[in-house]
Amino acid sequence: MHKKKQPYGLWPSPITPERIGSGIRLEDVLFSPDGKNLIWLQSQGGVPAIYVQSGPNAPSEVATGLKPRGGISYGGGELGASKTGIYIAEASGRLYFKPFGPGLPQALTPEFGALASPTPSPDGNWLLFLHTYEGRDLLALAPSDGKAWPRVLAQGADFYYQPAWHPSGEKIAWMEWDHPNMPWDGSRLQLARFDAANQTLTEIQTLDGSQEIAVAQPLFSPDGRYLAWLANREEFDQIVVLNLQTGDRRILLDGSSLLSPAWVPGQRDLAWQPDSAGLLAIQTVAGRQELVQVNLDGTSKVLPTPGFGVLRQLSVSARGEIAVIAEAPDQPPCILVGDGQNWRVAARSGAQLFDPADIAEAQPVSWRSSDGVEVHAYYYAPANSRFTADGAPPMLVHIHGGPTSQELPGYRLGYQFYTSRGYAALVVNYRGSTGYGRSYRNALRGNWGNLDTQDAIEGAQAMVDRGLADPAKLIIEGSSAGGYTVLNALTRRPGFFKAGICLYGVSNLFLLDMDTHKFEAHYTSSLVGQLPEAAEKYHAWSPVFHADKIRDAMAVFQGSEDKVVPPSQSEAIVEKLRANRIAHIYKLYEGEGHGFRKTETLIDFYQSVERFLLQHVIFAP
Repeated sequence: MHKKKQPYGLWPSPITPERIGSGIRLEDVLFSPDGKNLIWLQSQGGVPAIYVQSGPNAPSEVATGLKPRGGISYGGGELGASKTGIYIAEASGRLYFKPFGPGLPQALTPEFGALASPTPSPDGNWLLFLHTYEGRDLLALAPSDGKAWPRVLAQGADFYYQPAWHPSGEKIAWMEWDHPNMPWDGSRLQLARFDAANQTLTEIQTLDGSQEIAVAQPLFSPDGRYLAWLANREEFDQIVVLNLQTGDRRILLDGSSLLSPAWVPGQRDLAWQPDSAGLLAIQTVAGRQELVQVNLDGTSKVLPTPGFGVLRQLSVSARGEIAVIAEAPDQPPCILVGDGQNWRVAARSGAQLFDPADIAEAQPVSWRSSDGVEVHAYYYAPANSRFTADGAPPMLVHIHGGPTSQELPGYRLGYQFYTSRGYAALVVNYRGSTGYGRSYRNALRGNWGNLDTQDAIEGAQAMVDRGLADPAKLIIEGSSAGGYTVLNALTRRPGFFKAGICLYGVSNLFLLDMDTHKFEAHYTSSLVGQLPEAAEKYHAWSPVFHADKIRDAMAVFQGSEDKVVPPSQSEAIVEKLRANRIAHIYKLYEGEGHGFRKTETLIDFYQSVERFLLQHVIFAP
């Protein structure tokens, strides 16, 4: 097909704000313990829904009227399952049970605080869950029939995550950690005996972890002989297996990238095979995720997931079926179910609506920073089946949030929205990102606001030098911690970027340190420094105190209910832009929190961004 020449940024695209706004998000997937039921959580327009599929039957929505929402850290861990039904952590702070068969959801706990990770005991009599109230986190226990009050099972640590039952019901394992750490900095793996008669724990012991060793996702083998977990003690990660009978411990897999940062308690990157002969794990290799089977006899193999390179929420049934949420740049997220060789799609987040020629490929790129470190990113070239243009394109530089996080080449309509219109996109995994080793991640300690900003600017320059971007039409965009980098880049290098797009970005480090939620209460101290000693650095690296230097057009977006980065952070910047008569737009979305979910919000956001870029980048002198 002959392509028509049309200027970059003006290509008509099938990837519309309406199609992005109406998309479905797949949040979680798991099997019931007997493998008879596949359960998943999805949301559309910010409204969550739980679906169950039994055997070959069509899936059905259950628990309508409830709002599944984990209340620990950033959410997650909404669902647990027994042979008879689903346990649901609800946004109100109550736990509910919904049987697989007929019957309405039944409230099991009072509406009190917030909770996550409902984990039923093997005999179905008890329910472990995480609970938080007024800054106190703990591991709680409740009878699964809801006929008695919940009680505290373990307390004293600042945080609890990922409780697991031994198949006998006589032991419990979990991970915990204390301030000032984040869970990936250092945490502890705990093992205890459960006294059902007194509903207490005895013989509590720390198996692994420390202030500098991170552990995660403890899992007992189905035969009860082993306990496995993920650990990070050196540059890369390990699968550790403990023989509970002999006490022997061995490293089953070493030197792999396995441990995704535990921003939410319900992450699952590890699962036992039903015969207890080995485990399955999600590992990241060269910017692509794959499913690896690691056997206790020391052998291993990769289980192919053809066409999919981003995987999450691994679950294995008692029958040996595997379920995982999978995606690729040209494949919308879906739930894959199979035996590791043959797969079927159990649910889709959307149809493949777009011509492959309208979808840009993610090309891994890197460059040497000015201080000699290799920095990583993905470059997306403009892609449209009907249009082309000459010369270097305008380029959007995307900075992910966290900052302890990673961008992988999945189905990102947000990027394709731009590339299909004639923009390039550079998605930067700046120093501080995960997936490239502990040293790369920890490089941002004491340097947040410095190295991330440097990597964003130098990455954009590297693409310009390679002829992949127009130096006069560079845009920087990011949310939360990424928004912080956007603001720093615009204050420190005015004129380098033509425009900035900031979504609920941090502008004042002092206020972030004082006002943020418990989970990140010491995160800023680690990334920048401890107050009051680091007050000078906080001032130097807080964009709000240097916003008078901004000369480039800005689009600022904020949720009214954001508890992590409150509206005051965005409004302080907007006030400076207004006072200095800098071209800008500001949108405050009512009812949105830290991340936009409503269909109408997403539609308005992309419509507003498109108009903003046309005016201030494409048509600007």
